[in-house]
Amino acid sequence: MENIPKHEKLKRIPAVGKILSSPQLAEISKSYPRNLTLRAVHRVLETLRKRVESDESVQDPSIFEMERILDDVKTDLRRLASSKLRPLINATGVVIHTNLGRSILAESVLERFRPIAGGYSNLEYDLEKGIRGSRHSHVEEILKELTSAEAAMVVNNNAAAVLVCLDTLARGREVVVSRGQLVEIGGSFRIPDVMRRSGARMVEVGTTNKTHKRDYEEVIGPDTALLLKVHQSNFQVVGFTEQVETTDLVEIARKHGLPVMEDLGSGCLVDFSRYGLMKEPTVQEVLAEGVDLVTFSGDKMLGGPQAGIILGKRNLVDAVRKNQLSRALRIDKLTLLALEETLKLYRDESTAVKEVPTLRMIVQTYGELRAKARRFMRMTGRLDTKRFHLELTDGNSKVGGGAMPLFAMPTRLLCIRPGEVSANRIEEALREYDPPIIARVEKDQVLLDFRTIQDGELKVVAAAIRSIAES
Repeated sequence: MENIPKHEKLKRIPAVGKILSSPQLAEISKSYPRNLTLRAVHRVLETLRKRVESDESVQDPSIFEMERILDDVKTDLRRLASSKLRPLINATGVVIHTNLGRSILAESVLERFRPIAGGYSNLEYDLEKGIRGSRHSHVEEILKELTSAEAAMVVNNNAAAVLVCLDTLARGREVVVSRGQLVEIGGSFRIPDVMRRSGARMVEVGTTNKTHKRDYEEVIGPDTALLLKVHQSNFQVVGFTEQVETTDLVEIARKHGLPVMEDLGSGCLVDFSRYGLMKEPTVQEVLAEGVDLVTFSGDKMLGGPQAGIILGKRNLVDAVRKNQLSRALRIDKLTLLALEETLKLYRDESTAVKEVPTLRMIVQTYGELRAKARRFMRMTGRLDTKRFHLELTDGNSKVGGGAMPLFAMPTRLLCIRPGEVSANRIEEALREYDPPIIARVEKDQVLLDFRTIQDGELKVVAAAIRSIAES
């Protein structure tokens, strides 16, 4: 075909009508809406046209054959009709993986979805009084019960919680914060930026590594609205450092009649140090130290849905609730449902640690992971292949979600060492599996971490490994 002019090659591309009228396509498209079929045909022909126009040396005549074009249309139809949001298996070892949806919900939470999602509910209806109610009431009481806060409300994420609190309490006024706490989290969310968006004026004190009580005292004036503390949940400054303790910050604020607000980021209700892990301040501890307003995420260390939780003094929470931004940032019924059901598990800590997947994965011991890895190898069976070699090895998992950044949890890994097939191709094959399996590649090896692979997923991963070995 190399001697055929480009315009002659373009003429060989069949017309849309010819493809649509073919008996083969009629059979293929029975399961799809006609407009989707038409879109797939146009996409396939446009791709073919661009290929011919960009490459005059196209020599494969089969690309113009109806059978091949129809195969491409069929493939594209399946792609267009498939759901874009898909379940997958997290084998990365990062428990709270932002790119993979952060926390997964407990089974008891999932069981409550169908009746609420598939029917009407008392989202904003007071069943006792027969009048309009508040959606915040569904989780406020249990949040107060678990944390001893005077009041509580929930918005759609923690960034929104920080924004609406600052907008309510400090618009047009000054907020004092340590330079060592001007954090940036995922998605380029920065404390200085959200403060500007709220209308508050940021007053920085201290230095990156050291802030003293006198630094706060020296800048507090008649225009100061509150003192803000931001927990360094996604980084740590080590070495020659000093920060003002929360109790001291509260003491300074009380002397000047100011509230203290703390953005915990990845707030948790369980003291992980009791399980041999790194100490993180719990929400209960922060409130007990006298902080007036606390914000944190529902989908990180808490292990629930995406939400921004606001706890604290009743007068402050009530003021935030009345802010018109609260309506724009409110959460829907399914988020409320998932949050309430997750919080109910925390009434008994042993139940929460056992049933909330995020907690269960974080506290999982090396011995338990070693036993899980052995079970997996029995499921995989003996593989006689030159494509790759399997072995178990030790490694470290991460909490993720901006929490405990320096803490590495000992874990057990499946190490796939490439043979005839490269590590990148093995990783790609796992990612293309149904359901996709997301692993990591390090030093030309594919690693799958058993900490984040759920027990019910072991057979699927084993089947995937066998499939790649035999393909």
